[in-house]
Amino acid sequence: MPHDASSPNLPTDTSLRGRTALVTGAASGIGAACVERLAASGASVVAVDLDAAGLKRFADLPAVETVACDLADLDGLTDLPAAVDILVNNAGVQHVAPIEEFPTERFDLILRLMLQSPFRLIRHVLPHMYAGGWGRVVNVSSAHGLRASAYKSAYVSAKHGLEGLSKVVALEGAAHGVTSNCVNPAYVRTPLVEKQIADQAAAHGIEESEVVNEVMLAPVAVKRLIEPGEVADLVAFLCGPSSASITGAAYTMDGGWTAH
Repeated sequence: MPHDASSPNLPTDTSLRGRTALVTGAASGIGAACVERLAASGASVVAVDLDAAGLKRFADLPAVETVACDLADLDGLTDLPAAVDILVNNAGVQHVAPIEEFPTERFDLILRLMLQSPFRLIRHVLPHMYAGGWGRVVNVSSAHGLRASAYKSAYVSAKHGLEGLSKVVALEGAAHGVTSNCVNPAYVRTPLVEKQIADQAAAHGIEESEVVNEVMLAPVAVKRLIEPGEVADLVAFLCGPSSASITGAAYTMDGGWTAH
């Protein structure tokens, strides 16, 4: 099974033994790293993604069950397992264009996949978490959940909405042993980032070779892309034994972007 190259030495603690996690957008990037990291901590993991072929990467991990699912099909989400102790909302897509040229159907899809779907999934699993007196909701947000960038109206809107949703879940879930937090990375070395380089170049009027340094790394102090395994480690911490009083928070991993 091809492990994430950024996490060659996955931990083998068992702090999540007996817990079941559901991770969306699990076939690659941050989602795949989270599946591997949570499984390494003892959790049984349901890995969900539209990319059925990509999910085959977990074929040799007995703790991982894979489900091919269109997360933008909101009515179909009730077919996913509800007996989940840990929910990692990670699935996302990107589209880069000026507002006056932004396809309305693409805007609707991004809001459906990245805000409405997390709400539906949280609503789906909370009764099980409440009944057990324990639960962890981790929403993979972005620096764009805290800051805006031009040409990303749908993505920024969805991530800002996810931040608010996460805080409401934190307030409602506290009495039931459920925490809810966001992790907020800057640009991560994922297929999502790689796919937007051409669109970024066109929107900014620069060469594709200039996009990483001139656009993606411009607002950060630490001039490097983040590796998926780094994000997965933070997600695992927020699910672990030291996180019981951490809720309603946005954990920045943004290389100093929001320090401005």
